[in-house]
Amino acid sequence: MSESTYAAGTFGPPTPVLSVAPVVLPTPDRAVDLEVRVSAPMTGTDLPVILLSHGQGHSNHLSSLNGYAPLVNFWAAHGFVVIQPTHLSSTTLHLAPSTPGAPLYWRSRAEDMKRVLDRLDAIEAAVPQLLGRLDHSKVAVAGHSMGGHTASLLLGARLTDPDDGTEVNLSEPRVKAGVLLAAPGRGGDALSESAAGYLSFLTTDFSGMTTPTLVVAGDKDASTHLTVRGPDWHADPYTLSPGPKSLLTLFDAEHGLGGVSGYDVAETTDENPARVAAVQRLTWAYLRTELHPGDHAWQAARDALTADPAALGRVESK
Repeated sequence: MSESTYAAGTFGPPTPVLSVAPVVLPTPDRAVDLEVRVSAPMTGTDLPVILLSHGQGHSNHLSSLNGYAPLVNFWAAHGFVVIQPTHLSSTTLHLAPSTPGAPLYWRSRAEDMKRVLDRLDAIEAAVPQLLGRLDHSKVAVAGHSMGGHTASLLLGARLTDPDDGTEVNLSEPRVKAGVLLAAPGRGGDALSESAAGYLSFLTTDFSGMTTPTLVVAGDKDASTHLTVRGPDWHADPYTLSPGPKSLLTLFDAEHGLGGVSGYDVAETTDENPARVAAVQRLTWAYLRTELHPGDHAWQAARDALTADPAALGRVESK
């Protein structure tokens, strides 16, 4: 999809962005205090909020509050406040392997997002330029890769705790919509042999994930280290959950979805600025409409995608 197609009445000009980090939230019951980055447009009020959960790639700082600038900058420049926690799984924290929950801290990740929502007032107070400008009733969650798993738990997916066999429900009613980017699918026989050993928490049940969600998956994202099912595995959060849901399938996209985790990062195997632009705009439009009922941004973006003879993907909904 071309820039000219996207610009056709759907997206206004970007607003300058304010970004503040680290904002430190004292968290005595956590291995270290929770640090977040807050990015927001310089102007505007009643701003909706996106909580963004980072993935767990090879680079150090992408998996922290310093990653995902291509998405964060776009979303903030077009009217969202984006809050990015550094989860305990981030290598930037240098935590000992014996830290409870290591190495991926699946439960703590979801709890981080809830802590952010609990302390939005404190975050506003720490960033005076934001004071009184957030709409606490309009909250979305987004996540890439392992961050997609975190986001799915807030959206209503459940899992079986590998330690005690109990069902874990971390759904968050304050979250009104979500975006899952290259998120993990179901566990069990869908997992690779290695993943079944160290990622057994991926026994995810999507049948209770009722919150409106856009699932973004690349049709070349085989993720053979995680699954034996191929790229379709990343569509599980769509196919195995009830509506309302939408699925954006990106053609020729691999796990980096063109490079959403950072600008010019080495771990992106399918670098494609046009593909990143598609993700930026379609995710923005989806969340804009979900958080502002009656807004036509999502339909306009879908129409533009369908009309483009060089479309980079397709959308289906249920």
